Formats: sequence, structure tokens, C-alpha cells
Amino acid sequence: MANHKSALKRIRQNEAKRLRNRYYHKTARTAMKKLRLEEDKAVAQEQLPKVMSLLDKLAKKNIIHKNKAANLKSKLSKHVNKLA
Repeated sequence: MANHKSALKRIRQNEAKRLRNRYYHKTARTAMKKLRLEEDKAVAQEQLPKVMSLLDKLAKKNIIHKNKAANLKSKLSKHVNKLA
């Protein structure tokens, strides 16, 4: 266990940030899953910019790597364009 006051504060901050990051990451994963399961192209095209925005925000905050965000966005775009 930490002995210094600053170390104890750092532990509290890290835990809060970890939980916040986990929430954002899980929210984005759920949004991606809903988009992948969407059958209607019009609805999927409406959802795509929102999901891409979520991924960009995660990459900006270093929750996911920027290349991973780019790869996910690319795959989702391909998927939406493939819908009939």
C-alpha cells in the first residue's frame, strides 16, 4: 500500500479514470455491435457517423490506438456500403 499522500491520491485518480475509460470503451463497442447487426441500410448510414465520432473520441483520449480506430471505421464503412 502507498505511504505518501500524493501516491494515495494518484491511486484514487487512476481508479476513477480506469472506470470512466471502461465505460466509454464499452459504450463504443455496444454501438459498433448494434451497427453491425443493423439490416436496414438507411438506418445504418444514419448510425455510422455517430459511431465514427465515438471511435475518434476514444482515439483522441488514448483509450484505443488511433490505427485501431481507423481500422474499425474502415470495416464499419465497408459493412454499411455492402448492405442492400
